[in-house]
Amino acid sequence: MVSELELVIRLVAAFAFGGVLGYEREQVDKPAGLRTHILVSLGSCLFTILSMTAFPGGDPARVASYIVAGIGFIGAGTIIQTRERIVGITTAASLWVTSSIGMALGAGCYILAIITTAIAYITLKLRLIERKVRTSKEEASS
Repeated sequence: MVSELELVIRLVAAFAFGGVLGYEREQVDKPAGLRTHILVSLGSCLFTILSMTAFPGGDPARVASYIVAGIGFIGAGTIIQTRERIVGITTAASLWVTSSIGMALGAGCYILAIITTAIAYITLKLRLIERKVRTSKEEASS
């Protein structure tokens, strides 16, 4: 049995790791920012903990599958299509990854969560490289 302290540590870690990705989204002024990412990570962590501890003999995979489906609905709400482009896909994907990080923490997979958070953060920062490439292409075509 996992101690209550260990479960609290998992929840606090979910708060922090969700905050890392949410802070990045907040910096680029996205509607799903710091609070949203923290809540997604925290909720996913708690649901995972509950599925593993509160229902002896139950199937934790069942709850995990519903977390993924639920996040799909939240992510869909962040995607907006205009005439020229579609916006919000990266934010939706970041919510999806944030949920998986919360689930990993809820299951006690700390290293997996740390590495995933780092890779996701670096991926979100690739926006700077994308802008440089786009600018270079525009200058070359002019």
